[in-house]
Amino acid sequence: MVGRVQEAQAAVTDYNYAEALQKSILFYEAQRSGKLPENNRLNWRGDSGLQDGMDVGHDLTGGWYDAGDHVKFGLPMAYSATMLAWSVYEYREAYEQTGQLEYMLDNIKWATDYFIKAHTGPNEFYGQVGNGTLDHNWWGPAEVMPMPRPAYKIDAQHPGSDLAAGTAAALAAASIIFEETDAAYSQLLLQHAKELYQFADTYRGKYSDSITDARDYYNSWSGYEDELMWGAVWLYLATEDENYLNKARSVGENILSWGYEWAHNWDDVHKGAQLLMARITNDHRYIQAVENHLDYWSVGVNGRRITYTPGGLAYLDQWGALRYASTTAYLAFVYSDWVQDPAKQQRYRDFATSQILYILGDNPRNSSYVVGFGNNPPQRPHHRTAHGSYADSLDIPSSHRHILYGALVGGPNADDSYEDDVRNYINNEVATDYNAGFTGALAKMYLLYGQGQQPLSNFPQPEPVTEDEIFVEAGINTQGANFTEIKAILNNRSAWPARMGDKLSFKYFVDLSEVYAAGYTANDIRVTTHLNEGAQVSQLQAWDASKHLYYVDIDFTGVEIYPGGQSAHKKEVQFRIAAPAGTNFWNAANDYSYQGLTAQVKKTPYIPVYDGGVLEFGEEPGSQTEPQPDPDPGPGPGPDPDPDPQPVPEGDLIVEYLAADTNPYDNQIKPHFNIVNRGSTAVNLSDLKLRYYFSKDGGQAMNAWIDWAQIGSSHIQSSFTDEYVELSFTSQAGRISPNGESGPIQLRMSKNDWSNFDETNDYSFNPSITSFAPWERVTLYLNGQLVWGIEP
Repeated sequence: MVGRVQEAQAAVTDYNYAEALQKSILFYEAQRSGKLPENNRLNWRGDSGLQDGMDVGHDLTGGWYDAGDHVKFGLPMAYSATMLAWSVYEYREAYEQTGQLEYMLDNIKWATDYFIKAHTGPNEFYGQVGNGTLDHNWWGPAEVMPMPRPAYKIDAQHPGSDLAAGTAAALAAASIIFEETDAAYSQLLLQHAKELYQFADTYRGKYSDSITDARDYYNSWSGYEDELMWGAVWLYLATEDENYLNKARSVGENILSWGYEWAHNWDDVHKGAQLLMARITNDHRYIQAVENHLDYWSVGVNGRRITYTPGGLAYLDQWGALRYASTTAYLAFVYSDWVQDPAKQQRYRDFATSQILYILGDNPRNSSYVVGFGNNPPQRPHHRTAHGSYADSLDIPSSHRHILYGALVGGPNADDSYEDDVRNYINNEVATDYNAGFTGALAKMYLLYGQGQQPLSNFPQPEPVTEDEIFVEAGINTQGANFTEIKAILNNRSAWPARMGDKLSFKYFVDLSEVYAAGYTANDIRVTTHLNEGAQVSQLQAWDASKHLYYVDIDFTGVEIYPGGQSAHKKEVQFRIAAPAGTNFWNAANDYSYQGLTAQVKKTPYIPVYDGGVLEFGEEPGSQTEPQPDPDPGPGPGPDPDPDPQPVPEGDLIVEYLAADTNPYDNQIKPHFNIVNRGSTAVNLSDLKLRYYFSKDGGQAMNAWIDWAQIGSSHIQSSFTDEYVELSFTSQAGRISPNGESGPIQLRMSKNDWSNFDETNDYSFNPSITSFAPWERVTLYLNGQLVWGIEP
């Protein structure tokens, strides 16, 4: 039944289209493969795929990863680059007015540079890097891919007209938009486009019959005639050579009989080709084909109309429903700009607007389907690098470590329901082709409804590193009268960006004062190993011989430790430090690295980790001031002592404090805390709140980071008032056992503009406390009741 397009309920002015466009463009930077440029805007992305093409003797680095995986599939990449270039061709002023043109051109060039590399001969083109099965069997960040990445090509004996002509279309479209800013590059693109099109037309065949690995992922269902037409149209627009227009007409004759009920997409591009031909030729047959297609998607045609969800989404298919709706919206916008009939202009524009509004939040869920944009956006897209698993697991970590700004997810089901689940690759997949038509539609939405809007300033900001990336977990394996045996696990959970750790080492420090007091030396102490997963373990080496401070060097150089699996991201070593048999002077309690160790393995900052010899994590002996015997703060900046000090409250819980930054005039505040439970019952950390009192010295917004916490930085939350910062704890933080402690919590704060503080009158600041000691000017609350400290 022919029906009316459902009216949008949200006002078109409810959304910042400049911001949405800005973020949609940024998504493509998250998809980059190869060596990233100095202007890389995502600090969680690093170089990757640097050996692509080595198996065939070519440099095939660069390009885009297809989706949430890391295969570089040529056909959807070419389609996506063409669509992005087409949007600049149509709506360049939108990108100029929002300040996004430079970023857009840079992202398109990232793809076209790769196409030039992949075009290794007049009749040879590499259309895929990476094996689909090997790639999809692993879940981890792009920077540390462990699997082989074979390259696949088409040539005269193994043709791929769809792939070659589709890439020619991308290069030809890009040559048009680069002509204004880089004429030489424009000509280079056009040269490759012409050669690739000649190759496609001369040696005909489906690329997925030649690159058979692509069949299970991007099979060429529509064949190659649509790409031959698509490529010819774009070459005509780039060259005004009538031969290309005649080729498009010739191929297009067969395509006129194709149906109008699907959508323009990575496989079948004939609808976009027909739209361009309608504008170029004014041929009524192309015009009718385009209008049949757009009417099917909007008001219906010949008694047939696409299915609509109850909330108003034109719903073609469960897999990537929003990809089809947004791409058809883009075509509708482009056609509405050209068609002369006012009723048709309004019809197609209204349809396109309603679909983009649905995506941005005008839907029954009142939720955005664009990651990092709008109300209640997706949090768990199906994307390996954004998830940041170090364990080759979709379940670890439980939440994504990065925000994949601008990514359009697959979308809802036919009843408008939606599951935000990283495992759901139907609803929550993201891909370069998903955002391709969507980006162009956003550009038009800006021109129609967003004049005067601005993108976010200073966006994106570097993501804060919210957790320790490379560290040691350790525990006491066993001990005796003359020895200590340590179990240590070196972890690489890096994600800002993920990186290979093949030069990692750590040091275990011991104090041999009792050894020398007994008449022995460091040469009498032996280090042996039991379980060892590849480390070179030294005998004791001097750190500060005058203080009898020595260390064991555990060096994993040459062993690849990377965030790529349960066994890949960590390596274990068990080592014993022993005095001569029969002696009993050994005392581990004074050893620097022994601090806080128990039989339970846990993270410790007292076993510092090094990458290539540079301190990566933890603290070396002497890196913090030793405890002062006199607690009197003395003269100088800091709070004056109370004239009549109040007694420290008695209770089961106390807060220990130290000032990690004793300069009161710099741009950071760095208090560290340790919560001690002196009672006889365990305390859930989630029941506690801790307050540190300070002055903001102005109206600037504040930022807080937990640089390290024994209980895990991600389990601690911070909030600010005008008088204090409050730390609270998630249920995953665990509990403090009787006579136990939380372990160090290292807080760091700054203003948004990084201006300086004046802490001299801050209630909780005490620069004289440089090792943990009870401090009553930090308050602690149990279930809302004050249990430690004195409020101002």
